[in-house]
Amino acid sequence: MKYSMNVKNEGIAKAQSKDVNASYKDLGAVCDAIRYTRADMALALLDRVIAMEMPVPYKRHNKHMGSRHELGGAKGGYPKKAAAEVKHTLVNAIANASNSGMDAESVFVIHAVANKTRIERRYPSKGSLAWGRGMYGRSSLNHSDIEYAKIEIGLSEPDAQFLTSNMRYFIRKNSRTLKTQEASKPQKKKEDKRGEAKVDVQKAGAQKDEAKMIAGKTAPLAITANKEERKEDRK
Repeated sequence: MKYSMNVKNEGIAKAQSKDVNASYKDLGAVCDAIRYTRADMALALLDRVIAMEMPVPYKRHNKHMGSRHELGGAKGGYPKKAAAEVKHTLVNAIANASNSGMDAESVFVIHAVANKTRIERRYPSKGSLAWGRGMYGRSSLNHSDIEYAKIEIGLSEPDAQFLTSNMRYFIRKNSRTLKTQEASKPQKKKEDKRGEAKVDVQKAGAQKDEAKMIAGKTAPLAITANKEERKEDRK
């Protein structure tokens, strides 16, 4: 299989998908979002995009596209279909990396592109005669074609020798952000403990309410029993 990246096969794990029936513009935006990130973080990002929890920034082909506050006001969208196709290719690349002896948890996405491969004409279905077009079927005035794309993903370890200075710079930049995210995880745990404490307080309050309800139900029974005992003593 031919790749657009001219790098030796040593120290890199590749994967590609051909004839993908998806927009190459959306695929290119998704590939730009996961490039130079760690493989597990890229998978997490794609899962969030598929679940429509995190948008993808569109640097190009963003005319009439709304801005997203999650991206700091930049234009973006939620390409679910493109993210699912890129995720499928990324999973294959991670499997190839583990089979070649790399650590699948520490590899980075150093190559991620999507290109248009071929275009097929979509013909009208057979049925009635076309209106003077020389073919069968009611042909519409506007024909929509099918565009197929190709996805390429390459994974490598961050200390590989063939990496360029540009690749090393972006990998270091993204690894710093990962360190800051990992350092902020204990704060989330404290917040979770506070939430658990709130839940415990709520459970205690519910138990007290149940005890009051039970006490309210049993109190009338005790009063009636005392009245009956008094009547028997008088007799």
